[in-house]
Amino acid sequence: MTIRAARVLAEVDLIAAEDTRHTRKLLSHLGIATPLQSYYRGQEAKQGQRLLAELENGKSIALVSDAGTPAISDPGTRLVLLCHQHGIQVIPLPGPSAVTTLVSGSGLADEGYAFLGFLPSKAGQRRKVLQSHLYDVLPFVLYESPRRILATLTDILDIMGDRKICLGRELTKIYEELVLTTVSELKGELATRSAVKGEIVMIVDGSKITAAVGEDDVAELLTAFRQQGLSMKDAVRKISNDLGGKRSEVYKIGLTVWKD
Repeated sequence: MTIRAARVLAEVDLIAAEDTRHTRKLLSHLGIATPLQSYYRGQEAKQGQRLLAELENGKSIALVSDAGTPAISDPGTRLVLLCHQHGIQVIPLPGPSAVTTLVSGSGLADEGYAFLGFLPSKAGQRRKVLQSHLYDVLPFVLYESPRRILATLTDILDIMGDRKICLGRELTKIYEELVLTTVSELKGELATRSAVKGEIVMIVDGSKITAAVGEDDVAELLTAFRQQGLSMKDAVRKISNDLGGKRSEVYKIGLTVWKD
């Protein structure tokens, strides 16, 4: 907890918290008596309008989330956008983040990385997303639930092969774990545990494939991007950049995919 963040929590008129029970423990530890109001995923639209009204009446509000950062796979995006749209100043307060904590300790992202957040819970949709990133050169960061970690590792292994992976579990907490290994070794090790618990973040190494990719592979990638809602222009640009192929050739295949 930074000194600045603690000061702000004490100075604002109201704190909007993902879980008031957790935040109340923190405030009690810091000796802060600022009023709390819940702001969680299922009530973002309703509570956002209420908080917006408070802000427009001149109150200052701090937004906090549990074991994460607001608006990064945590509640907050809608409220932040509302503030911008209504001319209300948004001031981010930097603090611990699972993404940057893992990336800095992994040794896998010296040239950048992509953040994918949580993958879909349904296996079919999850595999389509992984397939669409099969040839990405940059490593990618994922959040995952302990209940789905083994299934996700299985999908990564099946679709992307046995890449390097760095797992961060319970980062910055008492039972912190940081391990750099391969997907197959990580899956095998976690499978031996009676239970996997805690907050999980992973970074998976990027693609090392440089060989030419066939038209069927390109068509499959384009189809996956189309199903995710990307325009043909964006999908063609991404694939040609990632694979190093001629954009005109990818474009021709895209015309067939989008026509079908």
